[in-house]
Amino acid sequence: MKSLVLASIEDTTEDRCVDIIRLIDGQFAYRGCRRDPEDPHGWRYLSDAALCAFDTEAAARKAAGQAVGWMDDGGDRA
Repeated sequence: MKSLVLASIEDTTEDRCVDIIRLIDGQFAYRGCRRDPEDPHGWRYLSDAALCAFDTEAAARKAAGQAVGWMDDGGDRA
């Protein structure tokens, strides 16, 4: 089984999102993404850094909310 994006939570401008991911080992992670309207390639991950793994999807979502400012201030479209 490959990693699987369970949810993509976009900000209100629709140019940033956070993917909630189930990893191949059954753990969960999140990853920030962005897209630029002038770039036809679509979404790109903000970092190639190793992902922090969490035991539950809820824990990954909570950590993402704490780490990503716009998610914490209500600027999301979950």
